Amino acid sequence: MKLKDTYPLYLNNKAAQPNTDLEVTDKYTGEVAFRTALATPDVIEEAIAGAVRAAEPMARLASYEKQNVLMHCVGRFRERFDELAYALCVEAGKPIKDAEGEATRLIDTFRIAAEEAVRNYGEVQPLDISARAKGYMGMWKRVPIGPCSFISPFNFPLNLAAHKIAPAIAMGCPFVMKPASKTPLGAIIMGEVLAECDVLPQGAFSILPASRDGADLFTEDERLKLLSFTGSPGVGWDLKAKAGKKKVVLELGGNAAVIIDQDADLADALERVIFGAFYQSGQSCIGVQRILIHDAVYDRFKTMLVERAGKLVAGDPKDRDTFIGPMISDGEAKRLKGWIDEAVAAGATLLCGGGLSRGNMLEATLLEGVPDDAKAKNEEAFGPLAILQRFSHFDEALEEVNNSKFGLQAGIFTRDLFQMFDAWDRLDVGGVVINDVPSYRVDNMPYGGVKDSGLGREGVRFAMEDMSEIRNLVVRRN
Repeated sequence: MKLKDTYPLYLNNKAAQPNTDLEVTDKYTGEVAFRTALATPDVIEEAIAGAVRAAEPMARLASYEKQNVLMHCVGRFRERFDELAYALCVEAGKPIKDAEGEATRLIDTFRIAAEEAVRNYGEVQPLDISARAKGYMGMWKRVPIGPCSFISPFNFPLNLAAHKIAPAIAMGCPFVMKPASKTPLGAIIMGEVLAECDVLPQGAFSILPASRDGADLFTEDERLKLLSFTGSPGVGWDLKAKAGKKKVVLELGGNAAVIIDQDADLADALERVIFGAFYQSGQSCIGVQRILIHDAVYDRFKTMLVERAGKLVAGDPKDRDTFIGPMISDGEAKRLKGWIDEAVAAGATLLCGGGLSRGNMLEATLLEGVPDDAKAKNEEAFGPLAILQRFSHFDEALEEVNNSKFGLQAGIFTRDLFQMFDAWDRLDVGGVVINDVPSYRVDNMPYGGVKDSGLGREGVRFAMEDMSEIRNLVVRRN
């Protein structure tokens, strides 16, 4: 399969090729794979104006019309499945099996949105709670919030863009989207498919690769009613500070922990932890970074982990045997390599990995004895690194999970029902996953974090709530 040399942006539902200024590399070879148009501030301004004009006709679309658009996307994505997966493999360096998994999730997300597009319910509410309200009744419904701004990240360029685009269409909100400059092609292909849907009013969507410096309008323009950003905490909180009066949804980073209790099935936990820590080179905000292991099984599980991690195949992501591909850039790989070296210099033990090759290929790395103040422990690694820690009592493990400025998801391998509910009550995270890693996500569940991990929830139904407002109706009947 071969990608095209150039791709357009999408401005007010239509392909436009004002330039070919954005070079996108094959993350494994480092060579330029294709070029896309780069949106200038005047193009972004035109897109926002188009979204404002489209707000009323988008809100008037019938539920079945929105559902039809989403199901059209489902069908076309199925037809273009191999193309979507290959594009992801090239632009993100994601191993082809993982890329196919993400393309499957893209389809799931649009299918879920198609189902939710006809489930936008409200409520009838009794108001006669006292004598003065006798004869009054109320009801409410959800209405689209209006033009939305979306900024999506490089690590899941298909599905995390889908988690913004699909709910917006289901809710009836026009949008402008800035995909990550390192991985814009997935969103561009979504724009190509949406452009086939004549029912969408002009201005319903724009897909605009743009430089970070040139994209202030995505955040600051007051005509936009919601900003949904997925990416790093430093950038996300800065954008929130600049967003003005608009609603803001942030899905940010984490240094997710998994607890391996003494009653866990270690063979099962091993495979899931290896996956959670090292799939797509650890570049996931819910990737396993901290592995908390009960004293009773620590030595045995450590040996199993080190042996298994050492056998992971690293190399060309287009090869089906590859488990670990390149990180997104040489700079990111060197950053994490520096964190590993810093932790070892401060007293941590390197159990395996730690080596850097081909510029952005970092080995699967396990550390133990990492000091509390080391970046490898308290910041988001966002790469193939996990650290091991012992615990003696379950309470101690829960406290250690909470000992983080992040709070996205946590995983716990236990067969104890009481410990499961205790963890659900006490862990300061957005989601608790029992007998699996925190990296697990299904695309209809509420997903998001607390503390520095963000605000709001994704998952189609929950994103639709953020993209809507409640409109009340009161009726006097006497």
